[in-house]
Amino acid sequence: MSKQSEENQDRSYRFFPVFITSLILILLGVFGLGALFIFTVPTLGPRWLLFFLVTLLFSGLALPVVYYLHKRFPSNPLVTPVVMVREALWFGLFVDIILWLQFGKVLNPALAIFIAIGLLIIELLIRMRERSRFSPQNSSDE
Repeated sequence: MSKQSEENQDRSYRFFPVFITSLILILLGVFGLGALFIFTVPTLGPRWLLFFLVTLLFSGLALPVVYYLHKRFPSNPLVTPVVMVREALWFGLFVDIILWLQFGKVLNPALAIFIAIGLLIIELLIRMRERSRFSPQNSSDE
């Protein structure tokens, strides 16, 4: 293994930045939801704010799990922090969709499973596109 690839692996798998980002998202979500529930009435604006804050909260909760899964099952090429945040945001979006459907009283387990499968397929297609991009190897001519 070359020195550069070892540095890239060490850089992409540091937990502290993931932890800080996750903590910020969770705190914004929790305190925002607390303030929303205490100080507002359920009109249109606060309802949209509810969905935004739920996305922050559940993305923050999912980020360490996504980090652990990518550390436990590394891919080639290694994922970037942008990919980990995007995957955590997919989970936040999934919770938002489930919450939206529950408000309308149309949520059932089959629909939740189909939505989860759909979001997983979208992420897999995005990852396949990223993997298939042409990137020439940086080789030094000596």
